[in-house]
Amino acid sequence: MDQKKRELLIITAKVCEQAERYEDMVDAVKELALSEFELNIEERNLLSVGFKNLVSSRRASWRVLTSIIEKEDFQDNEDKNDNIKNIQTKIEDELEEICLKILKIIDEHLIKKASTDESLAFYYKMKGDYYRYFAEFTSGEKREKASSQSLIAYKAATDIANKKLATTHPIRLGLALNFSVFYYEILSSPDKACHLAKQAFDDAIEKIDDLTEKSYKDSTLIMQLLRENLTLWTSEFEDIDEDSDEYDIEDEGEDEDEDEEENN
Repeated sequence: MDQKKRELLIITAKVCEQAERYEDMVDAVKELALSEFELNIEERNLLSVGFKNLVSSRRASWRVLTSIIEKEDFQDNEDKNDNIKNIQTKIEDELEEICLKILKIIDEHLIKKASTDESLAFYYKMKGDYYRYFAEFTSGEKREKASSQSLIAYKAATDIANKKLATTHPIRLGLALNFSVFYYEILSSPDKACHLAKQAFDDAIEKIDDLTEKSYKDSTLIMQLLRENLTLWTSEFEDIDEDSDEYDIEDEGEDEDEDEEENN
């Protein structure tokens, strides 16, 4: 691929993003990812944003349908329940296709061509994220496999980030945020989730004065999300203590995780 073609694909991806044509955006950046070039930061962000938007709307739809199916009036109406479940299955198929597509690109192209610790941490984090999304809507052996692969990828990203990236680096902070959500939502390990999130926040706050103007906005936004999750999770612990009953997470929306876009 020559430079002119590369520039044209970048322009196409940006225009598609503005028009919210994320399927077309992904097609353009996917061609870049499959080329002989290593993606630069701008191209990497475009790929990340495109795929994140493809899955985000479907994840939201899946949660809404799950909530509807669990309502008592739908449980008592088999026809309604079956129709909604058919739509939910269709969304699950779409999510699976998207997740497997980006995971294949990450494994077969992006990680192999990554030449910096920052890029490697970013791609392993991304790999962990999409296996986490996969685990959200699957069950049984599929969920176990996705959870295992997500954990492996997040740990690989964390090993790199903790050794090579500053505690205030947006990628390191975003990784800690999403990894903690994985522990909380997928592995049902609130203690580990809180410990990871608090450690990342505390480490970053110590070095906040070292932040450059370029990364200040991204880093402080993710730190705020870490703090919000900690507040939510610790308040739920207090509710458990007060009620002395088994606690089920209410359907109040998704715990915060970060959009993978990086602007530094």
